[in-house]
Amino acid sequence: MTARLLLIVATLVVLLAGCATFPDAGSRDWRPQAEGAGELGGPPRIAPEEQAPPSGRPPSPQQQGPAAAPQPCVDPDPQVVAACLGPVGAVAVLPQGDHALVAERRTGRVLEVRRNATPQPVTTVPVDPAGGLTGLVLSPGYAEDRLLYALSEGRVWRIAPGEAPKPVLTGLPPGGALAVDADGSSLLVATPAGAGPLAGAVLRIDTLGRPAPGNPDRASPVLARGLTAPGGVCVDPAARTTWVTDRTAGRDVLYRVAPGALGTPAWTWPDRPGVAGCTVLPGAVVVAQSTGKALFVLNPGPEGTFTGDPKPVLEDTYGRIGPVTLAPDGLLWLGTVNRDGGAPGSTDDRVVRIQPPTGGGASAI
Repeated sequence: MTARLLLIVATLVVLLAGCATFPDAGSRDWRPQAEGAGELGGPPRIAPEEQAPPSGRPPSPQQQGPAAAPQPCVDPDPQVVAACLGPVGAVAVLPQGDHALVAERRTGRVLEVRRNATPQPVTTVPVDPAGGLTGLVLSPGYAEDRLLYALSEGRVWRIAPGEAPKPVLTGLPPGGALAVDADGSSLLVATPAGAGPLAGAVLRIDTLGRPAPGNPDRASPVLARGLTAPGGVCVDPAARTTWVTDRTAGRDVLYRVAPGALGTPAWTWPDRPGVAGCTVLPGAVVVAQSTGKALFVLNPGPEGTFTGDPKPVLEDTYGRIGPVTLAPDGLLWLGTVNRDGGAPGSTDDRVVRIQPPTGGGASAI
C-alpha cells in the first residue's frame, strides 16, 4: 500500500512538471489566427512586434494622409474679377476691355487678370516701404509699342515686354499718381509734398521723361504746383481737362488743374474720406474714397463748377477703394485696399468690374 501511494505521488509530480509554463522576458500580444486557418481558427499565435521608423525619417504617406490640394481663391460676387491680392495700387485696363493689368502696392508685382482665370505675373517693379507702387498706365502708343509706365520708389519706370523696368524720371517723393495726358502723347505725374524741385506738383513729361511741350517753363516738367498728398490724377479727353485729388491737413479736395499754382479746389470734403483714385465718365468725375469706402460721382458744369446734389455710392460694398479707371467698353474697374489699414475679408484684396454708378458726392464749398 505504501509502495502504491509512492507510485501515484511520483506520477503526479511528473504530470505537473510537464504542464508548467514560464513567461519569456518582454510583453507578448496574443492574437487569434484568422478564421479558417485550421479547425476553429487554429491555435493562438504571437504577433510580430511593430518596428518604429528610423529616427529623423518622415512618416510614410499612408501615415501622413493625403495632402490637401491648394484651392483657388473664388469670390462669390460676379463683379469681382480677381481676389486674394495685396492692396491694389493701380489698374490699367487692356484694349480688349475684359482683362487688365493690376499693380500690387506693397509687392511691386504687375499681374494680368481676367474673370475665371488665375492672375498671371507680368513683371515686378522695385518698391519702397514709404510709397509702394502707386501708378500704372499703358503707353500712349500701346497698340504699337506694348510699353507700360509705372510710378514707384520716387521714379517713373518704363516697362518693355521681356525687359526689366527702366527709370525715365527720378528724384520724386514716394507716392503719388500717374495718368496719360489728354494729348495722347505725354504722361501726367502727381507728386506729394517733400524735398526737391519736383515735389508737390503735377508734372507733364514725354515718354522719355523729358518736359512735355506746352509746360509753363519749357525746361521744367512742372505743369502746376500746390499738392500735399495726391491720391489720383485723371483726364477728360473730350473737354481736355485734368483733375487731381489731394489730401490736405484739414480737408480732402479735388482740383481742376491749370498751368501754374493750383487755386481754389473745385470740391472739398471736410470729413476727409480719404480721396484716392479718380476717373472721368461722360459728364461725370468719379472719385474713389478709401476711408469713406465708397465712390463719389460729381457732374461738372461750366468753368469747373459742379451741378446737382452728389452723394456717395457703393458705400461699404467693397470696403476701402483705391484706384478706379474707365475701360474702353464703358465699364468701371476699381481696386480695393482693405489690407492696408482696413478690415479685410477672406478674399481681399479684390479687383472689381462694374457698370458706372449714377449720382454721387458730399459737401460743396
